[in-house]
Amino acid sequence: MHQRLPPLSTHDHSRDSVGLTYVYPVISRRAGGVSIGINLNTNNACNWRCIYCQVPNLRRGSAPPVDLSLLGKELREFLHELLHGSFMTEHVNPEERRLNDIALSGNGEPTSAAEFEQVIELIGQILGEFRLTNRIKLVLITNGSLMHRPNVRRGIRKMAQLNGEIWFKLDSATSEGRLRINHSRQKPETAMTNLNTAARLCPTWIQTAVFALDGQPPEMREREAYLNFLSHCQDHGTPLRGVLLYSLARPSMQPEAQRLSPLPQAWIDAFASDIRALGLETKSSA
Repeated sequence: MHQRLPPLSTHDHSRDSVGLTYVYPVISRRAGGVSIGINLNTNNACNWRCIYCQVPNLRRGSAPPVDLSLLGKELREFLHELLHGSFMTEHVNPEERRLNDIALSGNGEPTSAAEFEQVIELIGQILGEFRLTNRIKLVLITNGSLMHRPNVRRGIRKMAQLNGEIWFKLDSATSEGRLRINHSRQKPETAMTNLNTAARLCPTWIQTAVFALDGQPPEMREREAYLNFLSHCQDHGTPLRGVLLYSLARPSMQPEAQRLSPLPQAWIDAFASDIRALGLETKSSA
């Protein structure tokens, strides 16, 4: 825990930066401050394969069995070091020295872990031990594809009691776009059902990656389909908190990496403006 490390940066979300199995610290460009990441997908397996994914050696699959005892030990020890040790002063720039959240993200889809509900319970217990309950957020970054699982829904209900928040991935609202970007055959209608389920169980933001592919921004039909998707959610009372737009900050580790590039800020600003026009709060980050 005390090895010399460079200052944490939004450009490096290494899962082994402190040499632990499940726990890793990052500077979150969307949340601000230090985020304690929880990586349940230690086998680099995910049920989707997004072309902008920064996970090396990504493969299809689910999270392996979670060692809850080890996870609890790592989280307790790292929280103690972060709050009472020298980690903040040694590895975090002064303007970012605040603990913002604990985030379930990592190297694959976190809800694919069979122990997802127990993980949430464990985090809740540890938050209580450190008197952090409702003082920091508990964030789930998810593709939302497994909302039909009872243990996932139970875990999300428990998250809602722990100042929880879901960041629900929606990179495209067309079948073609979802297959191209996420390598997922899940239909947009299923995504809408899953999003509605998530948002009614726990405060939920849509999280969308925007980038150029082969030098071209998303087609107009993609933008229109996305805005129509949001309008449908609004019309049917899905209680969304808003939309998080983000571009490429770190290089993809997928075969398509050379085909991806950031979009001009003006494009992102214009898209954010179109979303706000629907009545949804929108935050964008580079």
